[in-house]
Amino acid sequence: MRRAVAIRLRLCYSRAFRRSRAAGPNDPMKTLSAAQIRDAFLRFFEERGHRRVASSALVPQNDPTLLFTNAGMVQFKDVFTGREKRDYTRATTSQKCVRAGGKHNDLENVGFTARHHTFFEMLGNFSFGDYFKRDAVAWGWEFCTSPQWLGLDRSRLAATVFQGEGTLPWDEEAYELWKAAGVPADKIYKLGAKDNFWAMGDTGPCGPCSELHYFQGPDIACAEEKAGRTCQGVACDCDRWLEIWNLVFMQFERSADGTLTPLPKPSIDTGAGLERLASVVQGKRSNYDTDLFQSIIGAIQALAGKTYGATDAPDDVSMRVIADHARATTFLVGDGVLPSNEGRGYVLRRIMRRAIRHGKRLGLERPFLADVCGAVLAEMGAAYPETAGNEPFIRKVAQQEEEGFRRTLDKGLLLLEEEMARLAGAGERVLPGAVAFLLYGTFGFPMDLTRVVVGERGLTVDEAAFEACLAEERTRSEWKGSGEQAVTDLHKAIAAELGETRFLGYEAERAHSEIIALVVNGRRANAAGAGDLVEVITAVTPFYGESGGQVGDTGTVQAPGGLVEVEDARRPVPGLVTHLGKVARGQLQVGDRVELTVDAARRGLIRANHSATHLLQLALRETLGQHVKQAGSVVAPDHLRFDFSHFQPLTLAELQAVEARVNQLVRLNAEARTEELALEDARKTGAMMIFGEKYGETVRVLTLGPSKELCGGTHVRRTGDIAFFKIASEESIAAGVRRIVAYTGDRAVGLAQRTEEELRRAAALLKSGAFDVAAKIEAAQRHAKELQRALEEASGKLAAAQSGDLAGQAQAVGAAKVLAVQVPGDARVLRELADKLRDKLGSGVVALGAEADGKAVLLVAVTRDLTGRVKAGDLVREAAGLVGGKGGGKPDLAQAGGPDPSGLGAALEKVRALATAALG
Repeated sequence: MRRAVAIRLRLCYSRAFRRSRAAGPNDPMKTLSAAQIRDAFLRFFEERGHRRVASSALVPQNDPTLLFTNAGMVQFKDVFTGREKRDYTRATTSQKCVRAGGKHNDLENVGFTARHHTFFEMLGNFSFGDYFKRDAVAWGWEFCTSPQWLGLDRSRLAATVFQGEGTLPWDEEAYELWKAAGVPADKIYKLGAKDNFWAMGDTGPCGPCSELHYFQGPDIACAEEKAGRTCQGVACDCDRWLEIWNLVFMQFERSADGTLTPLPKPSIDTGAGLERLASVVQGKRSNYDTDLFQSIIGAIQALAGKTYGATDAPDDVSMRVIADHARATTFLVGDGVLPSNEGRGYVLRRIMRRAIRHGKRLGLERPFLADVCGAVLAEMGAAYPETAGNEPFIRKVAQQEEEGFRRTLDKGLLLLEEEMARLAGAGERVLPGAVAFLLYGTFGFPMDLTRVVVGERGLTVDEAAFEACLAEERTRSEWKGSGEQAVTDLHKAIAAELGETRFLGYEAERAHSEIIALVVNGRRANAAGAGDLVEVITAVTPFYGESGGQVGDTGTVQAPGGLVEVEDARRPVPGLVTHLGKVARGQLQVGDRVELTVDAARRGLIRANHSATHLLQLALRETLGQHVKQAGSVVAPDHLRFDFSHFQPLTLAELQAVEARVNQLVRLNAEARTEELALEDARKTGAMMIFGEKYGETVRVLTLGPSKELCGGTHVRRTGDIAFFKIASEESIAAGVRRIVAYTGDRAVGLAQRTEEELRRAAALLKSGAFDVAAKIEAAQRHAKELQRALEEASGKLAAAQSGDLAGQAQAVGAAKVLAVQVPGDARVLRELADKLRDKLGSGVVALGAEADGKAVLLVAVTRDLTGRVKAGDLVREAAGLVGGKGGGKPDLAQAGGPDPSGLGAALEKVRALATAALG
């Protein structure tokens, strides 16, 4: 089948290509910028009744199993399945996407091809049980070919439909619709399930796909032809035919036995990559040659002093890598992801470090990534103002990560030099795979860089061992979930059946309602008895379900025949509140009329802490700068925890200023004012929004004095109800993220009193006044330093005295000498003594061992004339295991430590024997 498709395509398009080749490779009918294409797409579908919906964050909400948002439909997944209802049935978006981790991972291909990216934009139009194939096909063809829109050459376009496979029927309807739209029958191709059938999983919604492909020309290289086979046309992986439009027809429900049942309301999911559309419209063979990338590449050229344009030249590859990875860095950091050693942060760190490595290959010896991220925002900030508004923070993250990694990279090169010197000394020609992997995982060296460096010395790499290490590491970088509470199918089903729970807790702490569902011991039930663990679901509730960092309420649910003590209230799916607890007495059943009562005293403490977090964020931004953004929070009755973006510890003066500002706002006693607005109207008010938070179409805006934020939590009536605010701690929890824990009300007073008590105790011990404690401690520290200096001087004199005696104990081995002996002292004393002994021996090996603080210290020194025959690092590594530890170092000086000082004698004897054998 594929061969037949390929032959037909060659016949159909060779003439068309010859006719148009003189006008350029793609001969677009009109030239539009990428920004114009994006706007045209959204306007086109808005004019056809679609709601323009903003891109969701790159960190998916309500889907803890997904690493990054990787398609336009991700934010609508629950809408497609019916678990979420919205006030529109048609939507259009330009969605930020990242594919760089797990099974959707394009990272290592980026830079070497014309199409691979880590970050890209997916244009999409969606129908949620509204229009179906007829309109989707007609509108796709119209937008692509009409001179009013993209105006693509129709003779270069071909469509594909599902040909049917096994029990799956072929998509004759789509075939006829493409013909009706204007696609010639001989340019509509039938492909199998691999290319043209979509399924959400083994069971559930599924359906055929249909695509539009654009012919770029027969002169583009094809791997199939290079291998002596035939190019597979639209089904080939080469770039002669470029997929530019993909329609997914969600048409069936597949059951466990494979039966396909037509959906009562079939849906449409369209995906069109902006980068690909721009390359076709602008007549470019590579996405990197479009205006989306050229201004960014221009910035890289200016920084590197090099010219882009040689296609496969190493410098061009590096510039493409940097341009792509700077886009991913900009938008991931803008959406709250920070470089770290696990999960999403680990993937971001790999992306950033790969860009930095390629910068060094370009000769960029000073940090550059922050400036390239600035160029990304200059190009794309107008389309994504929420990211552009975070530019200072994005630049700071890029700058600090690059500075840190450059130090690490230099260490990696040093390690590689030492390892190659060891191989040369041992007459070996292969770098161990474990070393290559250490360079890759810890120091960020790609295998190709390691190959180049060792190849210059005539060495190779054990790549099979490297791949084995890499396979183990991949399990670490695969996304296994965010750790968020998984949303159960049971709760989704209840929400879909019964609708949202109406929340009354803003006005009341007690309400009456009817039990509409019960979950007992994890299963849906009609009744529950004493001792049962139960989830009670009512039509209305005053209980706040845990969300937005605020913990759930506790209290009671009183039924006519039973009582539930509510230990927590949760929101497992949007809009559904469940009351979790144990049936304390009696029983209750679905349909019971119940009284729901919130623990008012506990709620009051939570209100104060939640409002205090809003005032704290305002004070932090005023004191530290507008780069401060919330990165997480916990609002509990006994404390508040606030995580925020900032790159250094707060000084005492800054902490005092923040605390004073919050308490000033508390004393202001401003009224808490709330209003419900459409999301876009709320944005216009300037209200603070949280990166990555999923907001509905209508949001609640809370104003507390000068603070204005979007928030659905419960709050005080006036800021004075907070009473008093006190910071308990401030610390780093990740690169670029700080955490403050604080108290309000009585807890804050208690912290202040305890602090005062500790200060008075310290003053009593120092025999000083409370305000003289710091001066007394400083004086004591100065005295301790003086004593330490005196001790060091005495140790140095002792070492000098010992060296003469110890040198006489050295064994002659040929023209060299070997000394292995245990002495009193610590690592510093051993280093000083080793230097003196090495000088006295002239040519030899010195091994010293000591017990310090109950642990073993082992040090080996080799005079420089012998490092070609014996290396200190090798000796100490061999002996370290005898004291239960590890060690390493340079060829002339190395050190080890271990928990077992009883093994020092054996370790020193091991070094003596190895050195004697090497020198004998």
